Amino acid sequence: MKKFFLVLACLCLLPLAACSKQTPAASSDHWNQLAKKKEVVVGLDDSFVPMGFTKKNGQLTGYDIDLARAVFKLYGIKVNFQTIDWSMNTTELRNGTIDLIWNGFSITPQRERKLAFSRPYLKNRQILVVRKNSKYHNFSQLKGKQIGMQTGSTAEQWYEGQQHLLQCGQPVLYDQLPNGFLDLNSGRIQGLLLDEVYANYYLAKLAKSRNYRVIVNQSVPADLFGVGMRKSDRILQAKVNRGLAVLQKNGQLAALNKKWFGQASNYLGKN
Repeated sequence: MKKFFLVLACLCLLPLAACSKQTPAASSDHWNQLAKKKEVVVGLDDSFVPMGFTKKNGQLTGYDIDLARAVFKLYGIKVNFQTIDWSMNTTELRNGTIDLIWNGFSITPQRERKLAFSRPYLKNRQILVVRKNSKYHNFSQLKGKQIGMQTGSTAEQWYEGQQHLLQCGQPVLYDQLPNGFLDLNSGRIQGLLLDEVYANYYLAKLAKSRNYRVIVNQSVPADLFGVGMRKSDRILQAKVNRGLAVLQKNGQLAALNKKWFGQASNYLGKN
């Protein structure tokens, strides 16, 4: 009788064992699926000039838009861009709503704990933008003042760990950076902490760009942009890295840097 119940118990456990074996498969590499569909979904904040943004005519454009399309063109795969709440980018990736985060996405230790990254393809750093008619010329002069930054941005993550360099207390957070510029103009905030690539491009396009001053602190290290993906997507990671290397070798990477930043940089870091 004991033997009967033992056999019965083992039979009952078989479905559970099968399920446990399927768990890794559910989080396995998605490259074969993407290659079969010939489509990949990239998540982005469509207001992040110049990396990925929507023009007045509704057309999506930007440095990362061009770069992602160029990489996946090598594999005959179409890129679909999905606008997401940037503060939820990791959740969207984990839920499968998107396949990649490719939108001026800085590689940070906090993000590397949750995600895998491609090799870095662009250098960036955090800077402050203030009104030119203000009295602020360095980080220390903004001590105790109100500053703004984008929710979920590298600026927010950097500030949380480096408040000794910019002692401004609790920042004002924005879903989109243009709203931060509105508050800067109105005087609600005294400075806006953001990516240098965004600031330089955005200010160059403003009719009244001379109304602003960019403050750079040499103690702020450069950060690197990479493509974020699930840790299980190792083949996808290798394919993206190979694609970036091909674009570097054939000159397309330099051409894109020239187009968007005015400098034919051909930087590509190690994975």
